[in-house]
Amino acid sequence: MACGNFRSKFLLRTELDRNFDDCCRYPESMESSLSREPKLSHLRSDGSVRMVDVSGKGDTLREAEAQAMVRLGRAALRALRDNPKGDVLEVARIAGIMAAKRTAELIPLCHNLPLTGIDVEVSVRGTLVRIRGRVRTTAGTGVEMEALTAVTVAALTVYDMCKAAGHGITIEQICLLKKSGGRSGTYVKKSAPRRAKG
Repeated sequence: MACGNFRSKFLLRTELDRNFDDCCRYPESMESSLSREPKLSHLRSDGSVRMVDVSGKGDTLREAEAQAMVRLGRAALRALRDNPKGDVLEVARIAGIMAAKRTAELIPLCHNLPLTGIDVEVSVRGTLVRIRGRVRTTAGTGVEMEALTAVTVAALTVYDMCKAAGHGITIEQICLLKKSGGRSGTYVKKSAPRRAKG
């Protein structure tokens, strides 16, 4: 009798373990995606480069927002406020918009996209110039590079117009803040760049 109870409990435990394993096992499609190493999309298997073919992707609304910071010294900050070369912030803003539209000419394997909206904001916070760029399109690929190019060129423009006051200017925290649309969905930078003290 005791032997029969032991056998029943053993079989029950074995069945429970099997069910538990089945519940915790990843689906085959997920297992393959987890084990797959991320690859650079612009590289072929032989190492040569290519522009990614996005003709199979449907046109969807895609947006991206990026940021850059320019740290100025006191002399450069005074020069910025005195505007000896014109309105630095407005010139930088226009430069960022122009750069976003010409991203495909600057980045070799970037697609030439029909941009439907570009917004560049440039503001001063202490000794920092904060630049934010938002770009929108309806296309088969995203506009992260356009947003990053916009803020980077805007930052370089601030540098160019203030460098006469000192070359200690630094460009910092160029990053993608968020993007939406496409197969990869929405991305939001988990920890926003730490606000540097001006």
